[in-house]
Amino acid sequence: MANQNNSGRNRVLVPEARKSLDQFKLEVANELGIANYDGQDKGNLSSRQNGYVGGYMVKKMIEQVQRNMTGK
Repeated sequence: MANQNNSGRNRVLVPEARKSLDQFKLEVANELGIANYDGQDKGNLSSRQNGYVGGYMVKKMIEQVQRNMTGK
């Protein structure tokens, strides 16, 4: 049975990065056209909207790491 305790999920591994990650999340939400993402209760957004923000963040982070790896 899967662990239903979310203790390992959505945890910031580098606590000093929390503020930057929150800012990045807002920038991504704005790029995706989700207005007032910062002021909204995320529970009022659809799973699709919340997932899209997280997925797009991961995509952009992977692109940045790949650029860093290739020196571009």
